[in-house]
Parts: sequence; C-alpha cells; structure tokens
Amino acid sequence: MLLTRGLKSLLPHVLRRIIRLNRLSISNTSGMAEGYKQANVVILHKSLADDFEKFCHANDGPLPLLYRSQPGDWKCPSLSSDSDIRTDCLQYRVYEHGVCTGSLKSLKEYSEQLKDMVTFYLGCSFSFEKAVLSAGIPVRNVEQKCNVSMYKTAVPCYSVSPFCCNLVVTMRPIPESKLEAAVLATSELKEAHGAPIHMGDPGLLGIQDLSKPDYGDPVHLHPGDIPVFWACGVTGAEAVINCRAPLAFTHSPGCMFITDLKNNNVGSLRGVPQVHCISQDPLHFSIVSAEAAQKIKTLETLIGIDPGDRGIIHLQRQDELLKACLAISHARSVLITTGFPTHFTYEPPEENDGPPGALAIAAILQALEKEVAIVTDQRAMDLNKKIIEEAVQLGILKKPIPLLNYQRESADSALMFLCDNGNSGRPRYDHLIAIERAGMAADGNYYNARKVNIKHLVDPIDELFLAAQTISGVTTTGVGDGGNELGMGKVKDAVKKHIKNGDVIACDVEADFTVVAGVSNWGGYAIACALYVLRTCEVHDRYLRKAVGFPQSSQKMVWLSALPSVSKEEKLLKTLVRHGVRSGKTASLEMEVDGLPFYNTHSLMIEKLLQEVQK
Repeated sequence: MLLTRGLKSLLPHVLRRIIRLNRLSISNTSGMAEGYKQANVVILHKSLADDFEKFCHANDGPLPLLYRSQPGDWKCPSLSSDSDIRTDCLQYRVYEHGVCTGSLKSLKEYSEQLKDMVTFYLGCSFSFEKAVLSAGIPVRNVEQKCNVSMYKTAVPCYSVSPFCCNLVVTMRPIPESKLEAAVLATSELKEAHGAPIHMGDPGLLGIQDLSKPDYGDPVHLHPGDIPVFWACGVTGAEAVINCRAPLAFTHSPGCMFITDLKNNNVGSLRGVPQVHCISQDPLHFSIVSAEAAQKIKTLETLIGIDPGDRGIIHLQRQDELLKACLAISHARSVLITTGFPTHFTYEPPEENDGPPGALAIAAILQALEKEVAIVTDQRAMDLNKKIIEEAVQLGILKKPIPLLNYQRESADSALMFLCDNGNSGRPRYDHLIAIERAGMAADGNYYNARKVNIKHLVDPIDELFLAAQTISGVTTTGVGDGGNELGMGKVKDAVKKHIKNGDVIACDVEADFTVVAGVSNWGGYAIACALYVLRTCEVHDRYLRKAVGFPQSSQKMVWLSALPSVSKEEKLLKTLVRHGVRSGKTASLEMEVDGLPFYNTHSLMIEKLLQEVQK
C-alpha cells in the first residue's frame, strides 16, 4: 500500500490509477494533487437527472456543476483524459430508497444498472486548499492529518421537486487575523464553492457541537481560530437521501474524484472583500465588497457635517454606520424607538427630528421583508399612531407598523418585553435601533440640550437597551446628533469633553453601534440607503443567502422606491407640523428641523444620499 507522503505532488491521472488499483492507505483526498480541481459525485437514474441539474443551478454554492454525463457514460472527457467513475473514487456510498445501504471501493458490480444512470461532477472545497495555503493561511485538517469536518445545518436549500434538503457545510478553523485573506483566496473559486457562507458561532447555522461532525473528522481549533464555514457538495448526498430514489450512488464524504483541471484563479473582484465583526455574543462576522463599503463610508461622511456647530466631529467613530447596517442586514426582526420631548411647555412636546428618520428605516426594512415594530412613550401612542397611518397613506410605509409601549412593572419587565415568556434564548428582536430618543444620563435623569430635566415625559425604554446587552444574539444601534440620545453612552467621554452641557446631559446607556449625524434624521436616511447598498451588493447578498437560492435582483426597484425622497419627506414634515410637532432648536411650526430649513438643507442632504446610492 502507498503512504500519503508525496501524494500532493502527484499528477491527477497517476493518482486515479493508484486509486483504481486500490493501493492507497488513506481515508480522504484532502491535500492530494495540490492545485487541481476535485469533485463531489452524485449518480442518479436518468429520469431524475434534469430535475437534479435544476437543483444544482438553484443552489450553486454547495453544488457548482462541473460536468453532467450522458446515461451510461463512465468517462468525463472535459474533466479528465482517462477516467472511469466506477473505480476512480477512494470510496462510494450506495443509497436505496433514501437509505445508505453500504460503502464500496468500486461500482463495477453495478455496471448494468449504471447504463441507465447519469453522473454529476460537482465542485469541491479541497480544490481551494492550495490557494488558501499560498495566502499564508493554515489548513488545520491537513496539519492534523484528518478529513475536513462536515455538518448538516438548519439552512434550507432552494427546492426543486423531488429534491429538497438542508445545506451541508465544511468547517475550517482560520486565525482571526487571516479571515479577510481566506475570503479573498476563495471568493473567485466559484467551482470550489467560492467564499465562505458563515464565519463565527456555529449555532447560527443550527450546528450544536463542532466536536461531533455529521461527516468527516473533528478538527481542532487553535487559540485565536475562528470557525469558518463553506458550502459543501455533500449537500447533494442529503438531496439524494430525501428524494428516496430506488438506487443512487455518491462518493463517500472526503473521497473525491480528482480531475485534470488546474484550479487557476480567474477573473477579478471589484476590490478586496472586507470582513467585519458585527457581534461578540454570539461571535459573528459579515462580508461586504470594498465597493459597497466605500459607498457606505461616503454616506457616513455626508451625514457627519455639523451645521449646528455642536462639536459632533469629536463623537464620530469610523465605520459605525457600516457595522450597524451589516448587523441590521442580518437581523430578521427589528425594534425601533424614537421621541425626544424637548419642548416640555408645549403639547405635544416632541420634536420633529427622529420620527422621519425612524420611518425611513422602517420603510426599507418592510421592503426587505423584515419584521419591524416601534416602541414609544405611552403618552405619545395616539400621536404616533396617527403619524404611522398617514405615512401609509402617503406611500412612505407599505403597511402599518405595530406600535408598542414599555413600562417597568418588575425587575424582569425588559426581558419579558424583548423575549418570549422572558426566555433569553428566544428573543423577539434581533436588533434594536434608537434614533433621536431621549437617553438616560448618569444620574438617572433625562435632559434636553439646554440641561432641562424632562424625565417626567420619558418612559424607561433605555431598560430595553440595557437588557439587550445580556441577551445573546441581540445587537443595538443608537443614532444621535448631540450626545444626550439613547445609545450615545458609547461616546459619553467625548460628549462630556466636547459638547456644551455634556457633563450633565450625556447619555450613559451604550449601544453596540453609534451613528453620529449633523441631524439625527440624516442618520436614519443614511441607514436606509446603506441597507439598500448592502442588499444590492452581490458579495453580501450571497453571504446572507448562504449561497443557496437566487439573488433577488428583481426586487431592486421595490427596495429603491422604499428609500426616502424629497417628495416623501416634504409630505411627512407637513404632516408632523399639522400635528403640532415642532423643530427641535427653535420650537417653530415651520418647514424646518433642528432650526434648519427643509428646502435646500434637508432636501439637499436627501438628494446627495440618493445620488451616492445610485452611482
């Protein structure tokens, strides 16, 4: 028997011949024929072949189709010069009516049945190992001389009857400092599954225990390693099991067919993909193209001007808008809060900075088919209900948004509000957004910019953000323009140092992400625009979809039409004025926000943001 030493440098046709002669003492082909494409194999009756091909095209992340044979054809001339699929995999699995009935070294005994069967050769992640190594990234399973770990996930593939199953993934431990390099090394190798589909906590894929893979071997993570997951061709075997065909064959997981094709990098990316951490608990990283990231950075710069000369430049933190929107993009359900009753001598006391930004965020979330709700003060429920109803009539919102209020009745009120039956393992919301919402100061009071305590007008919604810090899987964003808004606790030291009255008014409650804008509404508009940029970014969209199903490019106009426009925001501001909601700085009931005229200031900002999005 031949040992594994030197196999990585052997040419594919030599390796296939050795495999055919059953002279290898190895259990998988990882690390073999370095730089050449390897293939997963699925063999089905010809009556199922067309539907399986459609299934592959619908899920081309896990099932990149390299070649489909004719019925009874045991060769694959476009992949190899002298091959026989009956003998050229290390090991095969036999499936009868969806049950694995055995493993074989050769399929020759089934030659008669194979005359009516079609072979599918599907790309394999073993093919990108050389590219990963060349980028200076360790391949831990090769180091540890074992098969790669493979796991069934809770992610459903796009179904094409009779084929349906959940995605299977491979996991490779990657040092955190090498995550971006790993994405870059594999992104263009689409026939080897392309870029990762998840980086971070396996529980987010429904994987409970990394030490117990469904296929392959457990691979040990070194200190500082992050579990990184790629779509896997064993997904095809799961589809075979679920379709319950009378007879089918696959390679045994890890025992690939080795082709003669070199795995050369082709094409070029639109800039280097970027990796950003969007959550520590659970640990979660996301991917975005450099082009989309730059657009969002430009949005952040546009809204970061300081028309009121408050000194907000000292509060700004780079890439907070990008990271916040990446986290929101991954969320399924979002809770928004707004409302700053700065005009305590008027009824209503609310200012008109906040609600338009909140509704702009809500509108794009609705278009992206996410669940969204708004929580506000009990005393302001009727006002907000009327504003939401009119926003629907004006075409700003697709449908009414659930309107909630929060009161502290017991020590666990916030947990009960945020989670089903107070169970922190079942949060109702993935992300909380506060935009121009009065924030609690260090002394427990709430202050407007003039240092007036308005606590009697503010419900303790801050408690929801404090509770969110204790709930795994819930992230938060605060949007503000002066440092006394909910979520600005993240920059409270800068508020105290650089903002007038900051030592008293600074909000003490942190959000995970802090978006600082010249006017808070601008922050809301920028979040809406950034979410559109992300959803239309191919790199990010594929990561969101986990490389299954199709891009929803047909929805692009729906998403675009949900963004704020000068016309929509003009109508909404007129609605707020009609309801007595005043400008923050001047208490004026004119077409202005924070003392700045709507026309040629706010309208111009909206136009600039939309221009950047549509470049």
